[in-house]
Amino acid sequence: MKITGKALKVLTSNIDTDQIIPARYLTGISKTGLGKYLFEDLPSNPLDAIDHDGANIILTYENFGCGSSREHAAWAILDRGFQVVVAASFARIFEDNCYNNGIVPVRLSQAEIDEIANANAEITVDAVAQTLSCAGKTYKFELDALKKEFILKGGFMKFLDAKVPDVKKWAAANK
Repeated sequence: MKITGKALKVLTSNIDTDQIIPARYLTGISKTGLGKYLFEDLPSNPLDAIDHDGANIILTYENFGCGSSREHAAWAILDRGFQVVVAASFARIFEDNCYNNGIVPVRLSQAEIDEIANANAEITVDAVAQTLSCAGKTYKFELDALKKEFILKGGFMKFLDAKVPDVKKWAAANK
């Protein structure tokens, strides 16, 4: 699974889930419609810049997704068209929400993130090979082996759904 695109640069540390999607918009359980509020409460909202059109990869620094453990943050990112978040580190629950919703959470050093941001070039993330390529350079990253399967299937629920025929087959054979 390869994702190629442009980066939205949110080069700040400790972006919490309230800055990703403000709590005042969490009035339902629908995964759609939240993207329009993405980063609304972040000072100097990067989505206000005109050069973000076509971006599907977020570049940020450490502790991305800290704060409240709301899955709505991942839903808002997906709903706005982002498929990858590249950060120096992630809050644990947010990272799990990425895997569960099919977002690729790429961990690189801040120096590598700065290098990618400064290249201002197209980025390709290969979730299978666990590489990010930009401006002729390739960076390796690690994904949890099982959770990587969630991403490749489109999220945890789709991963489980793909297992249903095997479970039914096993259940029928073990009556």
